[in-house]
Amino acid sequence: MKGADLDVTSGGKAYRSYLAAPASATPKAAVILLHSFNGLEQGYKDLVDEMAGAGYVTLALGWQTFEKQPSDDVVKALVEDGLKTLAARKDVNMNAVGLTGFCAGGRYTMLLLPQMKGFKSGVAWYGFPDSGGTATQPKAPAEFIGELTAPMLILHGTRDQPSPIASIYAYAQKLDAANKNFKLTVYQGEPHSFLLKDGKIADTYASRDSRREMLNYFGDTLK
Repeated sequence: MKGADLDVTSGGKAYRSYLAAPASATPKAAVILLHSFNGLEQGYKDLVDEMAGAGYVTLALGWQTFEKQPSDDVVKALVEDGLKTLAARKDVNMNAVGLTGFCAGGRYTMLLLPQMKGFKSGVAWYGFPDSGGTATQPKAPAEFIGELTAPMLILHGTRDQPSPIASIYAYAQKLDAANKNFKLTVYQGEPHSFLLKDGKIADTYASRDSRREMLNYFGDTLK
């Protein structure tokens, strides 16, 4: 499945994004994808195409189109407008929409999944559960655990330096204590951003297995 560039308008600005969809017109599950801090690299577009091939209408939002580090409010508004973009399509079942993100996008997945009830489940790749406390990012994802109702898959590597695995284990313990539905898959020896190598999808066990994990998880939760 080959996708195409698409502008998603939010706050009066056109964010350069990327969408791919299966050929059939019947309503199907959809996923919004939030790229890493390194931008909407080719590897994410290839992943969007891969997900469309697996049956999901997939929209990668170019959240860094205007700023390297927009505020959480700006990103949340863009994600809301991404949902509206999907809702305008006849091939999307809006009762089966998932959210996934990588690095900073993983943080947004952890942050927005509890706040936005439009998502049925989420997959957070090497996110930052404790990142917050600034003017543009006032709250950390861990502060919203009580509001989480959708199931979440967390994918992380043990050698992640920007987001140490210890913080993920602590986050998982808090999720468990709050009786939240989550799954944690940890890849031994993997660094941050193990999905990609040089901006392309990495040809490694961890990259292949984590993509399988995500598709299986969405297959189970987006019904």
